[in-house]
Amino acid sequence: MRRNLAARIGGWSAHHRKTAILGWLLFVVLATAIGGASGLVEMSDAENAAGDSARAERILDDAGLGQPAGELVMVSTAKADDWRGAAREVAAALDRTGEVTNVAAPIPSKDGKDALITFDMKGDAATAPDRVQPVLDAVSGVRADHPGVTIHQFGEASAGKWLGDLLSEDFKKAEFTAVPLALGILLVAFGAVVAALLPVGLALTACMAAFGLLSLASHQLHLFQTTYSVMFLMGFAVGVDYCLFYLRRERDERAAGRDAETALRIAAATSGRAVLVSGLTVMVAMAGMFLSGLMLFKGFALATIIVVFIAMLGSVTVLPALLSWLGDRTDAGRVPFLGGRGNRRGNRRGNRRARTSGGFAGTVLKPVLSRPKTFAAASVVVLLALAAPALGMKTEQLGLEKQFGSDSQLSVAYRQINETFPGGPAPARVVVKADHIGTPALRKAFGGFDKVTVHTAQNVAEIEVPLPGGEADLSELREKRLPAAFDGTGAQVYVTGETAGSVDFNDQLKRGIVPVFVFITAVTFLLMLFCFRSYVIAVTSIVLNLLSVAAAYGVMVAVFQHGWGASLIGSEGVGAIEAWIPLFVLVVLFGLSMDYHVFVVSRIREARDRGLSTRAAIDEGIRRTAGAVTGAALIMVAVFAVFGTLSMQDMQQMGVGLAVAVLLDATIVRMILLPSVMALLGERNWRTPRGPARLPGLEHGEPETGTPEALATSGTRG
Repeated sequence: MRRNLAARIGGWSAHHRKTAILGWLLFVVLATAIGGASGLVEMSDAENAAGDSARAERILDDAGLGQPAGELVMVSTAKADDWRGAAREVAAALDRTGEVTNVAAPIPSKDGKDALITFDMKGDAATAPDRVQPVLDAVSGVRADHPGVTIHQFGEASAGKWLGDLLSEDFKKAEFTAVPLALGILLVAFGAVVAALLPVGLALTACMAAFGLLSLASHQLHLFQTTYSVMFLMGFAVGVDYCLFYLRRERDERAAGRDAETALRIAAATSGRAVLVSGLTVMVAMAGMFLSGLMLFKGFALATIIVVFIAMLGSVTVLPALLSWLGDRTDAGRVPFLGGRGNRRGNRRGNRRARTSGGFAGTVLKPVLSRPKTFAAASVVVLLALAAPALGMKTEQLGLEKQFGSDSQLSVAYRQINETFPGGPAPARVVVKADHIGTPALRKAFGGFDKVTVHTAQNVAEIEVPLPGGEADLSELREKRLPAAFDGTGAQVYVTGETAGSVDFNDQLKRGIVPVFVFITAVTFLLMLFCFRSYVIAVTSIVLNLLSVAAAYGVMVAVFQHGWGASLIGSEGVGAIEAWIPLFVLVVLFGLSMDYHVFVVSRIREARDRGLSTRAAIDEGIRRTAGAVTGAALIMVAVFAVFGTLSMQDMQQMGVGLAVAVLLDATIVRMILLPSVMALLGERNWRTPRGPARLPGLEHGEPETGTPEALATSGTRG
């Protein structure tokens, strides 16, 4: 009979293994080398902004008025005016570096015990973090010479330097922690070193190739600096999971007594097909982020689509080639007492007994199916209780002082400077564009502000306005002060800056989340409808996903906004969730959870199609898939949790949010809520609309006939 696409790809790879393996290695090397040579292009402030902030940044870019990286140094003493000597030395040390300009005279505080020195870095602001080290050293030198004086420094260049160093360290930490952790889990699962190394090796090479391709793509779609970390997080997790499904199925078939070729063919036709469906689903879900209207999410979408596609491609091509080449050598380096169930030399009768017993899954399912209404209600109550804190979610673009943690030198400096000189570290920047910037009306308008810089040749003016009251002062500036000053002048007036940028970004997210949500729910519904030809299952899958997402949101808000238990993971509450995290978690979870959902419900549907009652089919389907789903989820949770331990607040929030979401999805949702809801619905689960009833089924179950020969035939059925 005609074999499905995954089976045909797997069969070709197994029979042309040298071509498949060498082709994969050549692809990885070329992609990595070419991408590394091209370099990554990061997005500009204008590209990362939204609303009025983006318009202001574009005006400045078009006029060639990129603002230099500004820095602040605050000198503090116990007595008034004692700071003068240290302040003079700071100014002199800064001048000697040759890297700064516009060093202003010290501005004293109200009580005279502090002074603020402002200056700019020379050259392009984008490269200032790479050149700021001599400036940091100069300030540190003065600090060391005056032990009785407190000196704090904060600015765009110094913060950028900290951020770059921290991201580099965090990325190394993620690699050196996630990889051994996943390897350890796979070693326990398979009990053999070679079998454990295969998924990790393929996932890492997929990430390497994706990094190269993303660098090339960044010349067209500029990227945010954390995009590489997001790519590694997703690529490594799904890469290992896809290989795990494939390899586990092949080993199970060998343990059942089938020859190597038959086992590989069955794995390709079943698990290979599941990998293709899962990968395509994740990629389509990720494409929804293109509808957000923000370049940040477009970059995340592109990065995730690239790495998932490459991981999927490697799992269905080079993995079967490697398995065909290694044969029984995949069991090399066996570890005693580990991975016994997957042993190729296990007897078929024992394997069948292990399959049907269900282990822990059987223990959980028995009471769930006996009292489905009770367990469904209890599961929903638990998930809603976890989700409750999300009702008070506050999102913002976390400033660098929040990203680094309250005890870091940079955060302390920001806090002290802002408390002593309110609005100093994050003032609003008003950009005025007119046909003739020097008209009397505009000159009169400028008179109402203290810090005005007029660029006559470009017909652009910049106004710096402190915002000691944060968003409240920004709102008053935009809605009252600026209209009162500039109405009737014919000028374009926009506000940018840290606070304005965060507000505008949030506003765009609120507008963009609706089309993204509609897109991914529609995709989920249509996929489930096509897979199972049942609108009840399609709707159920969406509701279950939303419960998982809501619970994950609630945990994130509790931990990172309110600080409940944050110290347990080395973090702290910062009063808000990073603006891009909720949408990202929503899209990623909808994509990844479909892997587990299709895998589980396919087995349930297959058992029912063989004549079992719905309740008996649920019992068998959950038992047969529990091991694979648990193993795959455990690896994803472990990898995501690693990111929850990194230094950056947004990486912590992303890691914890995804880890909690996957954990809840694989346990409460798939093991308790799904079977209890399906048991309550009974035969209503399979209600088929007239149109989809004529579509071909998309099955993921394994063949059920008794002999290896029959299994081989069924396993390759299209």
